[in-house]
Amino acid sequence: MSDLLQFLVSGVTVGAVYALVALGFTIIYNASDVVNFAQGEFVMLGGMISVAGVAAGLPLPLAALIAIVVTAAVGVALNELAIEPARGAPVVSLIIITIGASIFIRGVTQIVFDKGLHRLPAFSGDTPLRLFGAAILPQSLWVVAGAVAIFLGLWLFFTRTLTGRAVLATSNNRLAAQLVGINTKFVMTLSFALSAGIGALAGVLITPIMPTSFEAGIALALKGFAAAMLGGMGNPKGALAGGFLLGLLEALTAGYVSSHYKDAVAFFVILAVLFAFPRGLYGSNPTERV
Repeated sequence: MSDLLQFLVSGVTVGAVYALVALGFTIIYNASDVVNFAQGEFVMLGGMISVAGVAAGLPLPLAALIAIVVTAAVGVALNELAIEPARGAPVVSLIIITIGASIFIRGVTQIVFDKGLHRLPAFSGDTPLRLFGAAILPQSLWVVAGAVAIFLGLWLFFTRTLTGRAVLATSNNRLAAQLVGINTKFVMTLSFALSAGIGALAGVLITPIMPTSFEAGIALALKGFAAAMLGGMGNPKGALAGGFLLGLLEALTAGYVSSHYKDAVAFFVILAVLFAFPRGLYGSNPTERV
């Protein structure tokens, strides 16, 4: 029983990470129909920049704030320099652009920082909490709380604010949104800044328990994408549910089958969603999306 509980705790923690990445995918997808495969690099940048700030002697909160702001600026630059100039291109072309941006960001990070693994100090210490024989790291609670808080914030943003509704309107019909007075260029800029900032915050939250490096974003992007597809691409509720479910599936696979197959779960989820229910758990009406 204690083993099962430990697997569930681990799965919820990892699932919260995937949910945060999936929420980043959701924001950009809702604004532009673009699947941004550089989302994992935003998480990596958040961790790497905050680690560099702490190493330079900055307090962790200030280092984290700088990491979020800088990463948000990178997200805006990605939109302005790569996505907007290609507006109107086929969706596949835009996806390829984001993959290229991901490779570019990894290369620059490797040059600016290094190739090593880095870790931040835990926010509340490393002494685990005990629950029915299972050990829970205090940092895991920070990660789960962060995922839930960001989800609630996004849900309120999309459903209770004019700006959030403008994002959804821009996604549904960019030209119609422009005709009713919505500044779609601002919407796109805001969406990329929010997505990158949330990714950076995720990086800050998880680096104390998942050491980061310049190539850490690859796996996070894949698994965040799988979580977003599982929940229903473009749906914040689906991103949260998909992330937690994927994390639990991985943990149970590692615990009861083999840790060698853990990373294959994301590929299986992607294939299962594509073949069985392409709209995901909370998907809306079918549309032509990638």
